[in-house]
Amino acid sequence: MGDLEGIGDAVTGAMLARAVEPEAGEAGDGHTHEKNCLNCGARLSGAYCHVCGQKAHVHRSLRAFMGDFVAGVLNFEGKFWRTLPMLAWCPGDLTRRYIAGERARFISPIALYLFTVFLMFAVLNFTGALGSGPGKGIDVSFDKAISEQKAEIAKLEKQRTEAVAAKKPVAGIDRRIASEKDDLAQIEKVRAGDIPISADVDNGETPKWLRGVVQKIEKNPELVVTNMQDAASKYSWLLIPLSLPFMWMLFPFSRKYRLYDHTVFVTYSLSFMMMLVILGGALVEVKLSSVAGLLFFVPPFHMYRQLRGAYQLGRFSALVRTMLLTTFAFIAGSLFFVVVAALGVA
Repeated sequence: MGDLEGIGDAVTGAMLARAVEPEAGEAGDGHTHEKNCLNCGARLSGAYCHVCGQKAHVHRSLRAFMGDFVAGVLNFEGKFWRTLPMLAWCPGDLTRRYIAGERARFISPIALYLFTVFLMFAVLNFTGALGSGPGKGIDVSFDKAISEQKAEIAKLEKQRTEAVAAKKPVAGIDRRIASEKDDLAQIEKVRAGDIPISADVDNGETPKWLRGVVQKIEKNPELVVTNMQDAASKYSWLLIPLSLPFMWMLFPFSRKYRLYDHTVFVTYSLSFMMMLVILGGALVEVKLSSVAGLLFFVPPFHMYRQLRGAYQLGRFSALVRTMLLTTFAFIAGSLFFVVVAALGVA
């Protein structure tokens, strides 16, 4: 009787396994040998499911898991090293080829954009440009400004001592020293969070909402800066829709280019600009600020090459549109800053 019960349990277990995973079995090596796709149930006829694209044979072994991990990393790296050089030097060709349908060879614009946003804020926080805590980056800037101000005052006082010894007039130097000391006092007040509301803002004619904003900044400037940093990272995607209307304005009467084409252009372009910010932050960190300053001249050149290649423009047409796009980029950036500032204060 006990043997019959054992056989019945075994049969029941097999039936349940077949109901949960039909026509599938798992070998001792951790690999399954199914005839139907384990994801969608479609009949298998090759190495991949023709319906959902999943691999025909999955696995449940740690070795195979690590193999998938390495393959995924190498696949990303392969796309990355095909995409990055083209984005840097042939951005127009990259944009045009992606729009034309070469998707598997390159990293998608939105994936690259999200990656560069994450990397940019990570690098800026690491280098101290944003600060790892509330107001840290701002404190560093204030320290530098105060140090420079004190050095200037010491220089002027030395000049005054020399002028007195030479029996020369020192009235002009005294006025400069007084002005520099006043500037130093104002910087130290701002650093301490003591931001006085000007008479123009505090008068009865100023809207209440504006006075409330200034008072909030006066009360806790470090919190406002931190909130702005958080908003900039969370809503960085807004740069894409903010830029699209300006791209449309470059080709207002053209039916050849669609909104999708402009979106790919903008997303790749913004990704490259963020890479420039990353490079600039790294150069500043290794004390090469003068070299980092030269990166300021790269964006217009990159815009020109991307416009000319992506939209197949002549030199003059691309140059005119580059000048317009540079202006539009400044406007879009300003709008984004206004949004970030409003979110930071709110």
